[in-house]
Amino acid sequence: MHQYHHIARYRWRRKSVAALAITCKLFHEPAMDLLWAELDGIEPLLGCIARLHPIMNRIAGSEMQCFRFEVIKPLSEHEARQFLHHAPRVRSLRILYDDYFHLLSVLPIETCMFPRLLSLSTDRDLNRYLHLFLSPTLRRCNLPFVHPDSRSVPARCVALEDLSIKSSFANIAADGHVLYDTIRLCNGLVNLACPPLNWTTWEHLSNLPTLLTLEIWDDRCSLGRHNLKFAPFLNLTRLYFCTRTAAYTVAVMQHLEFPSLNRLEMDVFDLRWAQAEPLLCVLSRFKTLSHIAISSERGDRDVQILLGNSLTPIRQFLCFTQLRTLRFKFPYCCINLDNDLLLKAISGWPHIRMLEFMDSRAVPTVTFRGLFAALHRCPRLHTLDIPLDAVNLDIDPTAESFQHTSLRHLNLASSGISDAEAVARIVFAVLPSVDRVYPPEYDSRPGVCLEVQKHLVSFRASADLGRRVLI
Repeated sequence: MHQYHHIARYRWRRKSVAALAITCKLFHEPAMDLLWAELDGIEPLLGCIARLHPIMNRIAGSEMQCFRFEVIKPLSEHEARQFLHHAPRVRSLRILYDDYFHLLSVLPIETCMFPRLLSLSTDRDLNRYLHLFLSPTLRRCNLPFVHPDSRSVPARCVALEDLSIKSSFANIAADGHVLYDTIRLCNGLVNLACPPLNWTTWEHLSNLPTLLTLEIWDDRCSLGRHNLKFAPFLNLTRLYFCTRTAAYTVAVMQHLEFPSLNRLEMDVFDLRWAQAEPLLCVLSRFKTLSHIAISSERGDRDVQILLGNSLTPIRQFLCFTQLRTLRFKFPYCCINLDNDLLLKAISGWPHIRMLEFMDSRAVPTVTFRGLFAALHRCPRLHTLDIPLDAVNLDIDPTAESFQHTSLRHLNLASSGISDAEAVARIVFAVLPSVDRVYPPEYDSRPGVCLEVQKHLVSFRASADLGRRVLI
C-alpha cells in the first residue's frame, strides 16, 4: 500500500509542477526544470515529436512490449531537435526499455543527449548507443554488464563517482580487460560495484583516497602471484563480496590493508569449513570492523569435523570488541553455542546492537536463563535471532526482577516450543519492548510460534487495559 501512496504523491507532484509551469513566465523555467529532472525512460521526450504522439499515447495505456517499435522509422534531423529540446533539463535517467534505440540512429556519434545528467541507471543493453547517454557531469552510472564501450564511461564522464556493474563476466578474458582498463581510467571513484578485479586494478584502487565502498560480484578471476606494492585503502569503510566460494575473498583480505574498514558483508554460495576457517582467521586482522554479515546456503554436511574444533565461527570473532552488528547465516555457524559461550561472547561485545546466528541445522542449547544472563552485558541490543531452547524452561518470570528494555526484535521461529503461553509470559515479563517473536514474513505460516505471538498480544492488551482503568 505504501508503494501506491508514493506513486500517487509522485503523480500529484508532477501535475502540480506542470500547472505551475503555465501559471506565469517567472515560474515557467524553474518548474520545467523540476518537471523533467527525473525520467523513467526517454518516452516523454519521444512524446514531444508530433509524428509519435498517437503511438506514445497508445503505449501509455497498454504494455510497452505489445508494441512493435521496429516498424517505426528513425527520427529525422528536425525531429531529433524536438527530441533534444528538453533533454538538457534531465538530471536523473532510468532506462527500462531498449525497443526504441534505433529511433536515435540519426544522432551524430559525438552527441551528448543529456549534457546535465547526474545519474544513469539501466538493466538494458545499450548496445552501440551507450555514448549518447554519457555526460561530462555524470556522477552515478549503473550498467547491467561490462559493455564493449565501457572505457568511454570514465573518458566522457570526468566527474564520475559511483560505478556499478553487478554481473558476472560473459567472457572472462575479453570482458576482464575492458573492465580493468575502465576502472584504471577512473580517478575519483567513491563507490564501486563490479565483477572480480585482478591485482593490477586492486593496486590502482589502493591509490584512490576517494574510494569509500567496494562491492565484488562473482569470483571467476584468477589472482595468482604478484610482485606489486599496494598502498593501504585509507578511507574505504565498506566491503561486500558475492562469490561462489570464499577463496577469492581470503586472497584479497590476506594481501591488502583496510585500516578504516568497519563494514564487511559476504554472500557465499558454498561455504565449506575448509575455506571458512581461513576466512574467519584472516578477518580477525581487521579490528576496526563493527558490522559483519556472512551468509551462505550451502556448507559442510558432516558436523563431526566441527565438534572438536575450538576455533568455531563465534569464537573466531571474540576479538572484535567494537562489534555493533554480527549476522551469521550458514550451516553450523553457531556450533557449540551454549549459555557459557554466549555469555563470553556478549561480554566481549559491549556495543552490540544486532546479533543473528541463523542455522537451520542447529540444536538449541541456549536457555532463557543463559540468554538473560548475557543480556545483562549488552544494554543496547535491539535485535536477536539465535537458536533458543524454549522447551526446557529454566526461569520463573514472576520471580525475575531483571528487564531488558532495548530489545525490540526477538525471533523464536527456529526454536522448538513446548508451552506457548509460558514462553509468551517470560518474554512479556522480561522483554517489555518486544512486540513480536518472529519476522513479518512468517505471518502466513502456521505454527507454535504464532501461538506465542497471540498470547503476547493478549498479555499486552490486558496490561494496557489495566493501566487505563487505574488512570
